[in-house]
Amino acid sequence: MKIHHLNCGSVREIDPTCGGLPSAHAVNHCLLLETDAGLVLVETGLGLDDVHRPNETLGAEWVQMAQPTLNEEETAIRQLERRGFDPADVRHVLLTHLDVDHCGGLPDFPRASVHVLDAELRAALAQAPSRRYRPAHWAHGPQWRTYESTDDTWFGLPAIQPTGLPETIKLVPLSGHTAGHTGIAVHDGTRWLLHCGDAYYYHRELLADPEPHPVLDIVQTSSEVDHDRRISTQSQLRALARDHSDEVTLFSAHDPWEFGRLAG
Repeated sequence: MKIHHLNCGSVREIDPTCGGLPSAHAVNHCLLLETDAGLVLVETGLGLDDVHRPNETLGAEWVQMAQPTLNEEETAIRQLERRGFDPADVRHVLLTHLDVDHCGGLPDFPRASVHVLDAELRAALAQAPSRRYRPAHWAHGPQWRTYESTDDTWFGLPAIQPTGLPETIKLVPLSGHTAGHTGIAVHDGTRWLLHCGDAYYYHRELLADPEPHPVLDIVQTSSEVDHDRRISTQSQLRALARDHSDEVTLFSAHDPWEFGRLAG
């Protein structure tokens, strides 16, 4: 399986908390996977409609807060086209959750099956429209594939095998940020990558002595649905990063320095 790291929507510029790193725009870190089951997207970031009609699809409040650059060339569909792929060949989209910056590109891939935890879809349909959930992103009627609890595990964490996808791809529920937030694990042939979504926001949160980012932590704490579960999830991820560093690489959705290291 070949893996491409994509930034599908730069947002406000932030500074690192330690020396040696440049200031950078926070990202929407997505993956494009070339698999035997066809092309697979992990997250979509912002889509064409978001670039052209941001106040309508994303919501004016979110646009003011996030300050997206709204560059059409950063959308997943345009990045696929530049790589010579037909967007119609995207058969599956896996989402950590349904916040606007994680699923805004869904309308650009209307034929894809969309994999998400059942609790997340139920919360989104019940709460939309809100700053978090915007119905414009699923007005086209996605082919939802939803999942509930599981007895399977992956490095000691619950894991779900998505229907129609190889065993080198897993959903790894990571609760706290939203009602049905999940990580997405992908094996690159050598080691596992775990897309942690918004389970944490900044690479230094995985340190033994965690150091949240002063700007990103405002977003993180203001958008959590269960504080205790979010903190417990981060503790589990910290242990995973510590105990299995030779087998698993963790990254979050918005840290630009993680993205630069992996995409580079």
